Amino acid sequence: MTTIFSGVQPTGTITLGNYIGAIRQFPALQNQGQAIYCIVDQHAITIPQERLELRKNIRSLAAMYIAVGIDPEKSILFIQSEVPAHAQAAWMLQCVASIGELERMTQFKDKSSGKESVSAALLTYPPLMAGDILLYNTTIVPVGEDQKQHIELTRDLAERFNKRYNEIFTIPDIQLPKEGARIKSLQEPTKKMSKSDPNTKATIRVLDTPKEIEKKIKSAVTDSEGIVKYDVENKPGVSNLLTIESALTGVSIADLEKKYDGKGYGDFKAGVAAAVIEHLTPIQERYYALIDSPELDDILDAGAEKANAIASKTLKKMENAMGLGRKRR
Repeated sequence: MTTIFSGVQPTGTITLGNYIGAIRQFPALQNQGQAIYCIVDQHAITIPQERLELRKNIRSLAAMYIAVGIDPEKSILFIQSEVPAHAQAAWMLQCVASIGELERMTQFKDKSSGKESVSAALLTYPPLMAGDILLYNTTIVPVGEDQKQHIELTRDLAERFNKRYNEIFTIPDIQLPKEGARIKSLQEPTKKMSKSDPNTKATIRVLDTPKEIEKKIKSAVTDSEGIVKYDVENKPGVSNLLTIESALTGVSIADLEKKYDGKGYGDFKAGVAAAVIEHLTPIQERYYALIDSPELDDILDAGAEKANAIASKTLKKMENAMGLGRKRR
């Protein structure tokens, strides 16, 4: 059976760029096989986190997963720290990983560069990620290009464990997802939209109110030409707004150019804002209905129970293969 594993860190509000570029594609994975979605809160603490903010972000990400279309009847959604096997498997996989290969990870180099001190967990992040994946007999891991090296290490660790101890692990395949439209900053349309952008006008967040969305799009940088035409090099701001409306409505950019032919940027921006609001409204309604509800806790409880059942079996096989504990009669 095809098993797909995806893990996302709970680190802040999802932007429109995050949503269009990746997250809205997640529900489609449910139709490819057994989809397992993990909120990887243990990964988040490799760098310091404020306790209450982390708790808030964990719950928020869980509600957002459901709001965008993850069906808990088809998928398993759970919080990483609520399945102890993840940390236990990570320790065992650290014991078959070498310091050299962990130090060669590009993300470790990037995040530790120029710093006097970093946590040991930043170095051992990849074995925890490997444990996340291998515990569920995962066959496909959809990741961005930036995580490809970690999945290659996961494969290496799985093959090394199987060879050294016993054939426990399924070797997962890397799937680089079909990338969604790349959404740019509303204020600097040559740069990507980022949740860390200090200019609040530059980024639309999925939970922004209609008024906030209207205001941000109204102030979006365009040009002085006054013609709605897709031309990334010469008209990056206009092209970005066309991309947003096309991505959310399914209307081709060519048809949108016809729609706005002869109209000014005021009408154009109003149309883009209306499309964004119309698309995000049902997601927001579902999110706010869930965020403080017992239903979300029930979904996460059920997900943790299902995940624990699968992960604990794999963990026991790992322990037996390595000779840990007592032999059970």
